[in-house]
Amino acid sequence: QMAAKINEAHDHIAKAEKYLKTSFMKWKPDYDSAASEYSKAAVAFKNAKMLEEAKEAYLQEAEAHTNNKTYPFTANGEGGMFFSLQDMQRIPEAIQYIERASMMYVENGTPDTAALALDRAGKLIESQDLAKAVDLYQKAASVFENEDRLRQAVEMLGKASRLLVRQHKLDEAAVSIQKEKNMYKEIENYPTCFKKTIAQVLVHLHRNDFVAADKCVRESYSLPGFSGSEDCIALEQLLQGYDEQDEDQVHCVCNSPLFKYMDNDYAKLSISLRVPGGGKKKAPASAADAGEGAEAGEADEDEYAGGLC
Repeated sequence: QMAAKINEAHDHIAKAEKYLKTSFMKWKPDYDSAASEYSKAAVAFKNAKMLEEAKEAYLQEAEAHTNNKTYPFTANGEGGMFFSLQDMQRIPEAIQYIERASMMYVENGTPDTAALALDRAGKLIESQDLAKAVDLYQKAASVFENEDRLRQAVEMLGKASRLLVRQHKLDEAAVSIQKEKNMYKEIENYPTCFKKTIAQVLVHLHRNDFVAADKCVRESYSLPGFSGSEDCIALEQLLQGYDEQDEDQVHCVCNSPLFKYMDNDYAKLSISLRVPGGGKKKAPASAADAGEGAEAGEADEDEYAGGLC
């Protein structure tokens, strides 16, 4: 049975090569048919447990599609991958090929290539399909994590977290950011853990879950250097302001450079954070301030409502 599968695979390769040949009567290679034969060969090789040959067949299939200008997906000599955006419509199909090839890389003992291919695929699809991009970045993270390459894994998770926030999938984002934080803790990059705590708190407060936000800050006190850090002080002020419905204090923290210059997706969460119940304004100090306070009240729907601190 195994021999039959191997023979079948070689038959498909021979047919594919025939489709690619040109002759006096046939000026142009038939890339489409060749790709189809390479695909069948890859499956047969895989079934015969000949992974190196299967990987090669998948790459030849991808190459045939590329030469056909059908798929924006090519493989270079090192087995790395890069894309040309000739045809945006075909990107989702190209992604399937990349995922398939990356699985072969993992099975074949070259996981790094697999993870890099998935990362590039994520970048490629991001403008069209955020959910798919998240899936690809998470897969890349898993591949790196299995190899104990936590720095690369956590970078992929970071991309996934930001895109989850962008899609307002805040429950999933909270889980993803916690994973990032755990990884940064494992590689002893504590300052980045503090930044992840800020991201967590913003996500939880947008989920209206003060208890979860508070818990993230309490847990961070076990991290070396957190207590007394600017991150720690700002977070305590934010939680206090939120809990006391003090809109001025929340606005002050959320518009501080520490929050405003985070990654764009988190900065947007920061700027748009409102205290529950509309918040209480502090009594204005002067008549001039009173006017501003009234205007801010009217502009409550405005993204920067709340006046300056």
